[in-house]
Amino acid sequence: MGYLLQSSKEILMIPAKGYAAKGPKAPLTPFTFERRDPKDQDVAIDIKFCGICHSDIHQARDEWGGSIFPMVPGHEIAGIVTQVGSKVTKYEVGDHVGVGCMVDSCRHCSPCESGLEQYCQAGMTGTYNSMERDGTAATQGGYSNKIVVNENYVLKIPSNLPLDAAAPLLCAGVTLYSPLMHWKAGPGKKVAILGMGGLGHMGVKIAHALGAQVTVLSHSMKKMEDAMHLGADHFFTTSDPETFTKLAGTFDLIINTVSAEIDWNQYLGLVKLDGTMVVVGVPEKPTPVHSFSLIGGRKSLAGSGIGGIKETQDMLNFCSKHNITCDIELISADKINEAYERVLKSDVRYRFVIDMATL
Repeated sequence: MGYLLQSSKEILMIPAKGYAAKGPKAPLTPFTFERRDPKDQDVAIDIKFCGICHSDIHQARDEWGGSIFPMVPGHEIAGIVTQVGSKVTKYEVGDHVGVGCMVDSCRHCSPCESGLEQYCQAGMTGTYNSMERDGTAATQGGYSNKIVVNENYVLKIPSNLPLDAAAPLLCAGVTLYSPLMHWKAGPGKKVAILGMGGLGHMGVKIAHALGAQVTVLSHSMKKMEDAMHLGADHFFTTSDPETFTKLAGTFDLIINTVSAEIDWNQYLGLVKLDGTMVVVGVPEKPTPVHSFSLIGGRKSLAGSGIGGIKETQDMLNFCSKHNITCDIELISADKINEAYERVLKSDVRYRFVIDMATL
C-alpha cells in the first residue's frame, strides 16, 4: 500500500486504478493512482459502475479550458460502501451508494446552508478536474475502481434501483429533475424537452411522472417511437420549419438539453407568455440571444445546474417510487474512447455506463 510522508507521520493511502486522460489530445488509457485513507467522516466506496457524461468529454479534451491532467473523469458513480470513518453516521459497510458531480463545497455560504451546494459561492469541489478544498491535490473521478468521499456528499441508492442503470441518475437524472421541480412542471403544464439524448430521455421520464404534458423536440424523427414509449405525448422534428409555426407560443417550460450550436431565439418563439426556457446543455461557444426574443412575451431564459445533495437524494427517492432508471448501454473500460466518439455522433440510447469489473 502506498504512503506519503507529512509532518513526520505516515499517512496510509488506498491504491486505485482507472482510466485517465494524460492531456487534451490524448486518448484515455489505464492509470494507477492513490485515494486517501478514510478520515473520520469519510466513506470508502468500491465503484461498480460509472456513467459517461458529455461533460466528461468536454473536460477530458479541455474544451472548456482549465482542465487538470492527468484526469480520471466520471461523476455518475454507483457502488458499495467498503469502509467508513469513525464518525460516519449515515452509511454502513455494504450500503448501495452513489456519488454525483461534487464531493465538497465551502459548507458555510448562503447556497450551501440552503442545500444548494452546487451553487457554492466559493465554488463546489467537482468529483474530478477540481482541487481539493485544502489545495493539496486534484480530485479524480469515477472511471476507477475506488473512491473516498465525505459522507455528506454521498447519496443512498434505493434497493429497487439497479446500480448500473441508477448511476447516470447522479448527473443526468438530477440535471433534469432540478429544473422540472423548480419551474413546477406538473398537471396542466406543457413541457418540451429539447433534444432526447442522455439528458433529454430522463427529462421525458421525469416530466411524465410529474403529470405534465410532454413534447419532445428532436432534430430527426428516428427517436419518435422511443419518446412515446418513455412517456412523451407529442413529438416534433426541429428540422421541419413548420414546427416553429405550429408550436409558436405553446410551452410553459422548455428544457434545452442540447450542447450543439442552435438558434435559441427560434426556440424562445415556442415559449408562451410568461414561460421559460431553461438551458442545461452547454455549447462550446457562446450563444447569441436577441432581446426581442424575450421582450415579446415577457419570457425568461434561465439556466440550471445539477442539484444539491438533498435534492439529489429526493430525485433518487422519486425515481425509486416511479421505477425510473436510465436507459443504458453497458460497456467495458477498454471501450471508453470508442464510446466518446459514439456520444459525439449521438450513437447511444441513451447513456453509456462503464462496468468497473472490467478494469
